[in-house]
Amino acid sequence: MWIIGFLAAALLVALTPGANNLLALRHAMVHSFGGAMTGVCGRLAAFAILVGAVVAGLGPLLSASEWALTAIKWAGVAYLLYLGTTILWSSFRDGGVDSGEPGPGGSGPGENGTPEPPARGTPTLRALARKEFLVAITNPKAVLVFTAFVPQFVTPERGSVATQLATLGAVYLLAEAAAAGAFAAAGSVIRTVRLSRRAHRRLDRATGGVLLGMAGLLAAESA
Repeated sequence: MWIIGFLAAALLVALTPGANNLLALRHAMVHSFGGAMTGVCGRLAAFAILVGAVVAGLGPLLSASEWALTAIKWAGVAYLLYLGTTILWSSFRDGGVDSGEPGPGGSGPGENGTPEPPARGTPTLRALARKEFLVAITNPKAVLVFTAFVPQFVTPERGSVATQLATLGAVYLLAEAAAAGAFAAAGSVIRTVRLSRRAHRRLDRATGGVLLGMAGLLAAESA
């Protein structure tokens, strides 16, 4: 029962809108559900590293280190600023197509109802995974999930603490994958709508603005 209770709590945490879930949504809109979920593998790899650190006993040291949390925080701020600025810039420069990415729905109608030309230089699936990885590993809130939230469900009566942490970490990764799948599925639904180039620009500008807002909120928080 404790695993079921933890899974329910983990799903609530994982479903919280954040930068990684926004990326999953956008990657599905721009590429496909499969492409978005391939990108999510980067996020899960980052979280697996954090799980490994907690199991190895580094969790309390990491969560108690003001220097480490501050460094992670500002790295996260910098990367969110980079992503948000890049998407906004491309929406003004290329009509809403980030780094040559095709708009949602592929080659949909243009601003005047004409089909958009195929985009060039589409990022590889490895690039999508790298974005998810960097956003996840530089998120201090993710660090606290594994160093403060997960250990709350560990009790010595259930046996080895390391085994419990590893088990709970694996369950959380499943919850995170399910939550990412939900956001990617929503993006896939949006992708089926053949949007105009103007709509592509608006979506990209909204995405870039949200990422910049998240960077600002993260910067304003105490480490």
